Amino acid sequence: MRKSKFTETQIVSMIKEAESGIPVPEICRKHGIGQSTFYKWRSKYGGMEASDVKRLKELEEENRKLKDMFATLSLKHSMLEDIIAKKPVKTSRRRAWVEHLRTQFNVSVAFACEMAGLSRSAFYYKHKRPLDDDVIDALLALVERHPRWGLPKLFKRLRNKGKPWNKKRVERVYNMLKLNLRRKGKRSVPTRTPEPLSAPTQHNESWSMDFMSDALSYGHRFRTLNVLDDFNRQALAIEVDTSLTSERVIRTLQQIIAWRGKPKQIRVDNGPEFTSAALEDWAIKNDIKLEFIEPGSPYQNGFVERFNRSYREEVLDLYLFESLQEVREITDEWLDIYNYERPHDSLGDMTPIGYLEAA
Repeated sequence: MRKSKFTETQIVSMIKEAESGIPVPEICRKHGIGQSTFYKWRSKYGGMEASDVKRLKELEEENRKLKDMFATLSLKHSMLEDIIAKKPVKTSRRRAWVEHLRTQFNVSVAFACEMAGLSRSAFYYKHKRPLDDDVIDALLALVERHPRWGLPKLFKRLRNKGKPWNKKRVERVYNMLKLNLRRKGKRSVPTRTPEPLSAPTQHNESWSMDFMSDALSYGHRFRTLNVLDDFNRQALAIEVDTSLTSERVIRTLQQIIAWRGKPKQIRVDNGPEFTSAALEDWAIKNDIKLEFIEPGSPYQNGFVERFNRSYREEVLDLYLFESLQEVREITDEWLDIYNYERPHDSLGDMTPIGYLEAA
């Protein structure tokens, strides 16, 4: 029988007819129902009025909605429990959840911990490791000044400044602050057999020179002339301009010699400024040997090439320059850091000036 054939009011009316003395078979024949159906209705609705049946219907509908709501909430609860239990969430985050549940829903710590998937002992645990505020402040201050320095150089600089922290602690704080530099993959290059590049035994024994090129923010290009003492890797000068001729090279060298002294030789590549007659005449006049590397062999001038890389990463690639004056100011500031503060791997983690003074 279709559920909607008789309303509850009609069913109660049929039961009332039977109670008034009309035989059940006659009622069933009149309404086209089976006697078993009538007796089922009477067991369910017997003694009720039409208003009672209406109220029963409303309660059944309300009960159905509550069951659906309970099923949905139960499913959501199970899903949340599964996610909280399996998702790798840090203890600090779960502890924050507990605090939120306590203040928002006014529940006990035990109940909030159970909901957040955290034991009460973990909630009450106090970290006993010494505070890292000093290490954090020191690292952030160095990274702000030297954004391209990695962990080894930062740690050496901290040690040179007299900080007592061991490397594991500094590395832990470094990783916690997510200061790791993105490493670029090395390109595959053919095997080289460079000539050995020996380090001088005293200052002014051998200098190196090389040019670099970059551009201002609006595209105007400029060049730099970098001069290095190979003995202690000290940067003697970085000359910055849009054009650097052989005459400018000579003038820069004369300015360095005025306070540094004269070198025995200067290692250079085969660029036109270095192979010019003017520079050759000047070198002969001052009894300075120009040591030319082989064409296409920059590794033979490795000291200044390594310096160029540091200057590129820590200055040229790091700033957007608006003017040549800005390039010169930032370069001069970096030169002081490079010579007096920055530890150098090949110098036993000493600075160029420190190495010179200890020699």
